Parts: sequence; structure tokens; C-alpha cells
Amino acid sequence: MIRIGNASGFYGDRFDAVTEMLTGGELDVLTGDYLAELTMLILGRDRMKDPDRGYARTFLRQLEDGLALALDRGVRIVTNAGGLNPAGLAAAIRELAARQGLDVRVSHVEGDDLLGRGIDGALTANAYLGCWGIVECLNAGADVVVTGRVTDASLVVGPAAAHFGWRRDDLDALAGATVAGHVVECGTQATGGNYAFFTELADPVHPGFPIAEVAADGSAVITKHAGTGGAVTVDTVKAQLLYEIAGPRYLGPDVTSRFDTVTLIQDGPDRVGISGVRGESPPDTVKVCVNTLDGFRNAMTFVLCGLDIDEKAALARRQLTDAVGGDGLHWTLARTDHPDADTEEAASALLHATIRTTDAKRAKAFSRAAVELALASYPGFTLTSPPGDPSPVGVYRPEYVPQRDIEQVAVLPDGERRPIAPPTAFGTGTDDPPAEPAYTPGPTRRAPLGTVVAARSGDKGGDANLGVWVRDPAAYPWLLHELTTDRLRDLLPEARDRTIDRHPLPNLGAINFVLHGLLGQGVAASTRFDPQAKALGEWLRSRHVDIPEALL
Repeated sequence: MIRIGNASGFYGDRFDAVTEMLTGGELDVLTGDYLAELTMLILGRDRMKDPDRGYARTFLRQLEDGLALALDRGVRIVTNAGGLNPAGLAAAIRELAARQGLDVRVSHVEGDDLLGRGIDGALTANAYLGCWGIVECLNAGADVVVTGRVTDASLVVGPAAAHFGWRRDDLDALAGATVAGHVVECGTQATGGNYAFFTELADPVHPGFPIAEVAADGSAVITKHAGTGGAVTVDTVKAQLLYEIAGPRYLGPDVTSRFDTVTLIQDGPDRVGISGVRGESPPDTVKVCVNTLDGFRNAMTFVLCGLDIDEKAALARRQLTDAVGGDGLHWTLARTDHPDADTEEAASALLHATIRTTDAKRAKAFSRAAVELALASYPGFTLTSPPGDPSPVGVYRPEYVPQRDIEQVAVLPDGERRPIAPPTAFGTGTDDPPAEPAYTPGPTRRAPLGTVVAARSGDKGGDANLGVWVRDPAAYPWLLHELTTDRLRDLLPEARDRTIDRHPLPNLGAINFVLHGLLGQGVAASTRFDPQAKALGEWLRSRHVDIPEALL
């Protein structure tokens, strides 16, 4: 097997993780995932200021200590920290190595950047590449492989495919490694981070980063370094499996992975086995992450304390609207106040005001106008922050291009540019809903849904993904009966007018929902309280339902 660790789940993750992973135990490959849809927007704005930027500079700082450690331990590094400028990051790593007197073979992958290829109005436009450029770089002897926008799982699939000599038609092996890559891609979310039943963890304070031990057939064991915090259990792994997916067929540029064939077993303390994954040919198109700029936004929050909360909110709304106009203003009143409260904070509600506008001056005037109300508005007026400058609004949208139009290139350590051919076999499978088991009602008791149901939620552009599952197989028929799309709308009224896809996954005791358009135009443009739907699952778990007494 090959031991592939992860040291980053996003741009801004634990800085010391690279050193922790390199010194904490045995590894063959260390990966780092730094890219998300929002990150591509951030890097796009960086590149507007300086064309030599556009990569995750944090990663370069991590290598100041980590590069020598990796070379000393024989650990190869594969990362998508190249962002919009993989060649620039590769050059910067060579410069760092030269300063430290290290002999490092650095390679990078190009071809994801589709700006200027007929995608209108884009700040960034990057195709999700697969694993074969990484494979070519590793086979050429690279110590460090830098990519731009590849699928997150490709950071694991590439090293595994290179190690075992997989071919493009080894679909089951590729699919198994894709599932393992999906589990470890978000770092500590697989080892107890953001876990619904976190109160059961012995050490939730400093969870260790995950490791995938991938075998020649694509099966894997998820684990972590001995002595690190958190836990690796069937449920912590299942939580990440359900994160930001759609239906049972998980589409990728190299393989379609059947998540409805995944089998998980506890293989010992902090060891979870993944097996049985079936793979199918990939689709004939590749997803493209497109970001555009769409004006500016700003936000202020009013604190409303004591009596007459609704009337105080109404006055603040009238005054601010009168000052800057109502166009593009969005309001949310959070009734966090309690009657007869014993602290001032418990007696207070929050009125959130957000503006979206194409006029940067108006967006800045908005926050100044809110402050000018300080002595002329409701009694007890206060704000949670001083006036601030507006931020540009970025809007994400997915597009799709034919696989044949992607010109992926592996730039080898000696500078040779080696083209990567696209796949030639494609699949068009459809999902057939599984038969739902019979459910026999019995005595129930009113309780929070989260008493017996776990959840994990997140965002894909303007859509929210919500995966729920039960740990007791006996509870699954009830879960299917209870959580229909109509029932979900009842429990989450903010989704009442949204199209909702429902995907049962019996092998995981789970249902995955996609709530279309709940997040508007995506995280950078959303005016929602939770713009990435990270807490959507916890809101659902807090809702009270009638649960069979046998499950309680």
C-alpha cells in the first residue's frame, strides 16, 4: 500500500500541519488541498493586483521548514496550491530550495486555465483536471508536484495511480482511490472536526490530519498518526463522505465513482476500511469553475436591547433606507433576545443590514450612514463594528466543456512539456432510486432530530448540500419515511420555495439532499446568515420531531 497524508483542507487551515504530518509518523506522500470556489475568486483578485501572484502563498511559507523535512524522510509532496499560477509557485519553490541548499525536483501541471476560451465576463475560469498529469510528474521523478485546479480527490488518486501503475481502464481502483481522496481532502473533517457527535470524542481539541493507506485494488484504510487528537471512526468518515456531494454517481474527469457501493468497516482503533467501490467511465465533459465580479457589498449590525424590539428594528430600517435608498438593501432580524433577561446580552436582538450595489461609493456611504444614526435613532442604539470599506462581490457559476477541449500538460522537472491525452471512453449512467424498506409505525416521543440523526452540510455555489445519516441500521426505514423533501421543507422553512433533490444511500444509512438556490449566487455574494450552509445540518438536527421510542 501507499500512505498518503493530507495537511490542508482549505486556504487558511492549520499552518503547522505540514510539519506535524512530516514528523508524526510514516508517510509516502503528503498532499495539501488549498482551493475552493471562493479561493479561486480570492486568488483572481490577487492576480489582478500582481500577475506574478495567484497561488497560495501560505504553502510556500510552510515549505520553509517542511521542504527539508520531506526530502530527509523521502516524502513526496503533491498540492493544488498553485491555484491560478502553478508555474509561478513551482519557480518560487525552486528559489526556496536554492536558498536552503536543497536539491529538489519540482514539476507542475498546467491546462486548467480557460480564460480567453470563450467564457464571457470571467475573472477566473478553471477546469477540474484529473490525476494523469500528476501521474506523469511523479513517474518523471518529481519530489514536489504543483497543480492548479484539479479535483480535490486527484491529489490522492494521482500518487496511487503512479505507485501501482494503474491504467485509465482500471475504473474500480480509480474509484476506490477517489473515495479515499474525497475522505481526506478536507483534512480534519475526517478525524472528528465538525462532527455531529463531537461530545463523544475523547480528544476533540486538536484533531490529527487524516492518512489514506491505499492498496493496489483501490481499497483503502483511513487513519491518522498515533498520538494525535480526534478520532477515525465509521461515522467521522461517513460524515466526510456525505460532504458536498449530489447523487450516488460522483462524477470526475477520470472516473465516475459509485458512492452507493461504498462499504465502511471499523478496522481497529482509528482505522476505517473502505472497500467495494465500483467505478464507471467518466462523463464526456469537464466542470469549469467560473468566477465573475458583480459589484460591491457591505454590512452593519445593529444591537437592539430590551423592549419594543420590532419597533426599534423598523425605525432603524426606515432611517437607513432614507439615507442611502432601498435598492440592494437586505435585512435580517435575529431574535436572540430573552424576556426578563439577567444579562444585557441575553436581552438583545441583532438586526443585520447588508447592501449589494454596483456603486462602490454608495456601498461605503452605507456604513457611514449607519454610524451617523448613533444619537438620532432608537433608545440604546449601538453597533457591533465601526464603518468599513466595501468588498467586491464575486459570483461563482459552473460551466462544462468537452474533455477533448482540455489541453493538460505536465511540466517535468527538467522542463519538458508532456501533453496529457484526454480520456476516450465515456459513460452516461443514470441513478435508479433504490427500493425503500417498509416502515411500521410505533409509539413515538417528541425529541430533537439530532438525538438519533447525524448531519454534515456545505455549499456548492448557490446550492446547499445536506447529508444526514443514522448510526443504527434499524433507524434507516424510519429516516426514509420521516425525511421526505416535503418534510424537509417543513423543518427548514427557509428552503420552502426551493427545488430539493433527494438521494438515498442505503449502504451508508444516509440520505443526501441538494437544496438548489438556497445560497443565492454563492458565498461571496450571499446575504444569508450562514452563507456556506455550514450549520444547515445542525439547524436540522435541532428541530423537534416524533421519534420512535424504540430508537431512543
